Order: sequence, then C-alpha cells, then structure tokens
Amino acid sequence: MNNQQWQVAKKVAATYIGTVVGAGFATGREIVEFFTINGIYGTIGICISGFFFIWLGTKMMLLSSQIGAFSAQEFNKYLFGDVFGNVVNTLLLLVLFGVTSVMLSGAGAVFEEQLLLPRQLGIFITVIACLIIGSRGLQGVFEVNTLVVPIMMIFIIGLAITTLLHGATPIYNAVPAENWNIKWITSPITYVALNLSLAQSVLVPLASEVKERKAIIWGGILGGAGLCFILLCSHLAILSVEQFYQYNIPMAEVVRRFNATFHFFFVLIIFGEVFTTLVGNIFGMTKQMQSITGWKSNYIVYFILLISYSFSYIGYSELLHILYPIIGWVSIIILPIIACKQLQKTT
Repeated sequence: MNNQQWQVAKKVAATYIGTVVGAGFATGREIVEFFTINGIYGTIGICISGFFFIWLGTKMMLLSSQIGAFSAQEFNKYLFGDVFGNVVNTLLLLVLFGVTSVMLSGAGAVFEEQLLLPRQLGIFITVIACLIIGSRGLQGVFEVNTLVVPIMMIFIIGLAITTLLHGATPIYNAVPAENWNIKWITSPITYVALNLSLAQSVLVPLASEVKERKAIIWGGILGGAGLCFILLCSHLAILSVEQFYQYNIPMAEVVRRFNATFHFFFVLIIFGEVFTTLVGNIFGMTKQMQSITGWKSNYIVYFILLISYSFSYIGYSELLHILYPIIGWVSIIILPIIACKQLQKTT
C-alpha cells in the first residue's frame, strides 16, 4: 500500500471511530450498560465486539464500494430488497433525526453544565460549526474526525494509564455478583449491531467515494481495532470507581479524582465526540435524503439542522426509547446478512 492509500486509510479509520463514539460513549454510561457491569466478562465482551467491528465494519464498507451505493438507503435495499429495505430505511432515518437532535441538545448541555455558559450559545456555535463542516461534504467529515479522534484517544489512554498507576478497585469487588450472567455474550453483539446500523449513514457513502479497496480494508481494521482499544481503556478506568454502576456519568467520577486540567480535557472530549457524531449523522442523512428528493446538499443540511434545532428543546428521549429497541432488533438481522453476502474476488 502506497503512502497516499495509507493516508486515506487513516482518514477512514478516524471517521469510523468518530462516527461510532458519541455522548453515551464519552460519559461512560454506554460502556457500563453493555460491558463494565459484567466485570471481567465485560473485558472479554469488548474483545468480541472488537472482532465484529473489524470484520463486519470492513465488510460493510467493501460491499458498499462493490455495489457503488450512494447512501445507506441503497445499501439496505441491496441487503433486504425494495419492500423491507424501505421499512429499514424509514426507521433508520427517524432514529438518525432523533440522535442528531439529542446530540445538538447535548452540545448545549456541555456549555451549560460544564462551562457554565448559556445553553443557547452552545447550540448556536454548534449549528454554525455544522454548517461550515457540512458544506464541505466528505472532506469536512474527514477533517473534523482526523482532528478530534487522535485527541480523544490520547486523553482516554492517558486517563487509563493514570488510573492504573493510582491503583484500581479489584474487579471482584466492583461488580455485584447478581450481574454476572449470560448478558456478557449478547451485549457485544447487540452493541455492534446497533452502532453499525447507525454508522451505515456515514460508512456506506464514505466507502463508495473512497473506492480504494486496500485503503478501505486497512481503514476498517484500524478503525475497529481503535474502537476496541478505546472501549478497553475506558472500561478499565471505570472499573477503578467504587460502585460505578450507580453513576449516570461514570467517567466524570474517574476524572473527578484528578486535577482541573483533566476536567477541561474531559469537557473537550465530550463535546468532540458529540460533534463528530453530529457531523457524521448530517453527512449520512444528507446523502440519504438527496437520493430521495434530489435537493442540493446545502439545502438538505439547512433542513436537517432546522428540524434538529427545533426538537433539541423537546424531551426527545421518549421517542428514542421507543425507536432504539426496534432498530436494535432490525440491526441484529443486518449483521448475519452482511456476514453472508459474498465479496467479489480480486485478481
């Protein structure tokens, strides 16, 4: 692989990581729910999820490149056929609108709760930044992820190392015995299924535009391995907190033991992860809506942000609470179909 392909592979990896991680990941709540609550078995679960992120994430991108899918809509029709594919696409678009609204609201909450600045200011700055990045298409997605993801990884690795040096709570004391169950096997599969389904909106058009097979393969490998590594570091850091399962923001409890510099970086990481997910969602939704409406991409970005801005002030969690389980079950169906689809042989 030449230098140009390697540079593209690193951008694909950064975008893969930046698309999957979000506010739930940054706060640690998502990691606790799926992995840390299972203690040492959660560590095994993270390794299982890493394998699936590498294998199925890479294969999803290769299939997208192979069929030349312009959007997740076309990809799902390829997987499920026209009728059921349209059902899946409708559900995914609704969930993406919901996630985008919540991420925009989360950006305002970061300003209000962590920086003690007006919530409206945080949302306004985020909307303006999204308009600037969104107008640059795939290049904008690459730029924001190649900036944010390395900073995020350095912070999380540093936090994990610092935590381990300070001594961690033994795993057998950290997790209630009744929580050690078969969930550690199903959780990584559900986690990967849900995240890859939502990441479709970015990874599918990304792979089609990149086209370089080697860059896609190495981007998928590095991205999946990077996600596994970040999950593992966060998991080990959270395990050091006594009764971590009782906290809504367990990572804040990890950071609380260190100085103000750590807290400042923690705030940047939360905002960065919210922003990368937001930008990725807008890019993917723009591609999907463009294939339906034929509108110019800039108009679609304005429309998405206007709708998301309106919903960011409403209690949107109830809708997500309904949609996420549905999309979770649909996602479980997606994984074996992707696994069974044949890739074209290259000479």
